[in-house]
Amino acid sequence: MVSDRVFSFTWLGHATFVFRTPGGKRLLLDPWLETNPSTPDSLRKVGALDLMLITHGHSDHMADALVIGRSTGVAIVAPDELGAWLERKGLRSVIRMNIGGTLRLGDLSVTMVMAEHSSSVEDEGRPLYAGAAAGYVIIFEDGLTAYFAGDTSVFGDMRLIADLYRPTIAFLPIGDLFTMGPEQAAKACELLKIKRVVPMHYGTFPALTGTPRRLRELVAPAGVEVVELAPGETKS
Repeated sequence: MVSDRVFSFTWLGHATFVFRTPGGKRLLLDPWLETNPSTPDSLRKVGALDLMLITHGHSDHMADALVIGRSTGVAIVAPDELGAWLERKGLRSVIRMNIGGTLRLGDLSVTMVMAEHSSSVEDEGRPLYAGAAAGYVIIFEDGLTAYFAGDTSVFGDMRLIADLYRPTIAFLPIGDLFTMGPEQAAKACELLKIKRVVPMHYGTFPALTGTPRRLRELVAPAGVEVVELAPGETKS
């Protein structure tokens, strides 16, 4: 059942978000909180959750997944090989998916889509392969659709994401060096046919030089709104 609420999102810094769905669910995406230099101290504990989504194994996207999973028992969605690693670490509520699959939770659906990136976890000081990196398309209870890209470069099949799912809003990395920068993100906005974009994965470290200002300059002629947040800020 859809409530009178609207989709809202809180940026916790870097690529970590809490989504609040129109149906009242709380989703945590790419949980890096305790050592994230961008996360406000008051928000390092996220409280009750209905679902956690992880795009890939790098520590700046899942450093707190085990702690939160053990303490809350929340269901965790992850790419298959990464999900298997989480299970080996003792988590019981892991939903392992792969690219193209869709998970339905009542009136909410989550589809795993491709990302152009690597994925590994550090285990006892050694990097271990963690399967494919991914993004998510989330269709909320009221029909609004969000695309959460995770870490990625721009890729041509973003056209298929546009054609198949018609996202209203996209959460895109813009920091450059490890992901696409503003120039590629602007092309991603064009391919996705979106009019609203939330930049992420920038400014956390000096090497991540892409800025929302530069993205805004590039997409303004196409009428795309850049939703820039400060860490801890919520928008809808």
